[in-house]
Amino acid sequence: MNYSILRIEAVKARIGLSRSTLYLRISKGTFPKPVHLGGRAVGWIEAEVNDWLSQQIKASRKAVVEGGQEK
Repeated sequence: MNYSILRIEAVKARIGLSRSTLYLRISKGTFPKPVHLGGRAVGWIEAEVNDWLSQQIKASRKAVVEGGQEK
């Protein structure tokens, strides 16, 4: 398998959350855990980040439909 790894700045740019919010969500189990790359370097598997983002979009769209109005 071929994996693409995203470093923290790329993840933050892609999902629009701060570093502290990102790590809070990881600790709560609501965001994918990083992969240790060596030393203090970590990265995220791009496909996992994309899947998480897709789930957030679907949940957001579902909330609008169920609520009967747009926010």
